[in-house]
Amino acid sequence: MDQLRAIRYFIKVVETGSFTKAARVFNVPPSSLSRRVADLEKNLGATLLKRSTRIVKLTEVGQIYYKDVQQILSQLERSHETVRSYQTTPMGRLRISSMVGFGDRILLPLLDEFSALYPEIVLDVSLSDELSTLGRDDVDIAIRGGYAPNERVLAIKLMDNGFIPVASPSYLAKYGRPNSALELKQHKGLYFKMPTGPTPWLCNMNGQWHDVSGPAVAISNNGSWLARKACNGEGILMSTRWALASLLESGQLQELKFEHELAITQHSDMAVYLLYQKQRYLVPKVKAAVDFLVAKIK
Repeated sequence: MDQLRAIRYFIKVVETGSFTKAARVFNVPPSSLSRRVADLEKNLGATLLKRSTRIVKLTEVGQIYYKDVQQILSQLERSHETVRSYQTTPMGRLRISSMVGFGDRILLPLLDEFSALYPEIVLDVSLSDELSTLGRDDVDIAIRGGYAPNERVLAIKLMDNGFIPVASPSYLAKYGRPNSALELKQHKGLYFKMPTGPTPWLCNMNGQWHDVSGPAVAISNNGSWLARKACNGEGILMSTRWALASLLESGQLQELKFEHELAITQHSDMAVYLLYQKQRYLVPKVKAAVDFLVAKIK
């Protein structure tokens, strides 16, 4: 039995919900396709599909098998693409995932320049602050903030990602400038929400970590909205220096400096990382994008 062909037939039946429709995709008789799927089930010793006159549905073990073989075929297709694309012109669909704030301010303007250099590459860009896995999400390149991931991927540090406290001149005039990190507990807070929750205000004093977070007036995963509220004098905000650069330069926000620096985590290696799977670097479109982004951002 041609097991790979049978698996492709099985997957298409699941996707279309019909043996007839799946057979039409492969231009083969429905009876031939149905027989191959039945042979696959016989070879596995398991029933993968519930068949009726109206609908075809996965069994419980069929759902497990479908998920596994989907990932295997996806990896196989990527391997084929690597071989086909080796030493050819960068082209095709390039899937990039990035944090929202970094994507808006830094990545998207650079990708406009990249498109002009590589017009045969179709960019497929998703901006999200949700955590993701490269293989599972079928992404060529991901840009994430935090610390170096434990995934089996290559991680290139693009820039530091430390958070700094800022406030507007109007807020400081109304509520006073805090002289120490501990005084922040009496100040209004604007908090950035990560997938794990709102970022706290932490301070290391004499080897001990202290939570100096003030009462929250707003919490959001939209950094631009929080920055506008900070500019309006509604509270103190902790965000990344790269996200606040233009507001600091214009004077709309001022950095608050203390004897003991603030952080949002006890980890010291906060950074922005570009992630990709090692074997994907052989694909010209991925290599072109990785080399371009690293050179421009670093």
